[in-house]
Amino acid sequence: MNKKVVVFGGGTGMSTLLRGLKNFPLDISAVVSVCDDGKSTGKLRKEFNQPAVGDIRRVIISLSETEPLVEKMLNYRFDTYTDLNGHTVGNLLLTAATNISGNMSDGIEALSKTLNLKGRVLPLTEDNVVLMAKMADGNIIEGENNITSYRGVIKNVYYKKKPIINNAVLDSLGNADYIILSMGSLYTSILPNLICSEIVKAIDKSKAEILYVCNMMTQPGETDGFKVSDHIKLINKHLGKKKINTVFVNDEKIPKEIQKKYESLEQKDTVEIDCEHIPSNVEIIRAKLVLLEGGYIRHKYNRLASHIFMKTIEE
Repeated sequence: MNKKVVVFGGGTGMSTLLRGLKNFPLDISAVVSVCDDGKSTGKLRKEFNQPAVGDIRRVIISLSETEPLVEKMLNYRFDTYTDLNGHTVGNLLLTAATNISGNMSDGIEALSKTLNLKGRVLPLTEDNVVLMAKMADGNIIEGENNITSYRGVIKNVYYKKKPIINNAVLDSLGNADYIILSMGSLYTSILPNLICSEIVKAIDKSKAEILYVCNMMTQPGETDGFKVSDHIKLINKHLGKKKINTVFVNDEKIPKEIQKKYESLEQKDTVEIDCEHIPSNVEIIRAKLVLLEGGYIRHKYNRLASHIFMKTIEE
């Protein structure tokens, strides 16, 4: 029987990870934080009072086994002078499916059958949640898009109104063999899942080990100066009794010209593997994971997924 894995995250990090995991015999449940409020997603949230669909669209595409043309179509963004401007086809389909089905979970399931998904996609909540951040300078920022564009140092994040957690998410945690925290923005993609007490309690009750894929680069305002141990420490702070068991890290050198580009244009640095500060009970799995796409750094998702799969079949 395939091992049951629950993946938490959002944004491009989670969708990249799932592109690899779907190629292995795993029972995948992908839990998506739904607090994005930028571009097309933000417009649809305001108009239809629904959770964010952008990250869900990316995850659905990543788990799909459809033709490349379908991926291009779902990601197609209209460039026009009408109200369609800026919207993606996938976001509109998800909104339509949600309205027809009566809720986002059923809408996702309907689309999943059509697109032949290798796993389940679960919104963290059906609520139209608003992420808040208290900054180091004392300011309170409302909305994920505003938080990331503020570029100040984040002290902590919380929800404007406590969300009702999707029961299917809690059920998946109860049956999980492994819980995977994907690479991605810590404060705006990963922690939005862990600041929910119901999620932390369900993790504590589960039999699952916790795996974490550490970022390769720091992120301005979120993880400036962070090393691998700092990422682990922040996540463990938001977890309950159960902490991270295994962390996957990149130990491949990033080309100097690419590194300089990130440092000068995006104020991002390479995340250092500081083994001496990582808790001794955390297993470190090193791998060469650097993939260059159009001058940008990505994870080699198939190689990463193979290391994760090997971990899940250890006796």
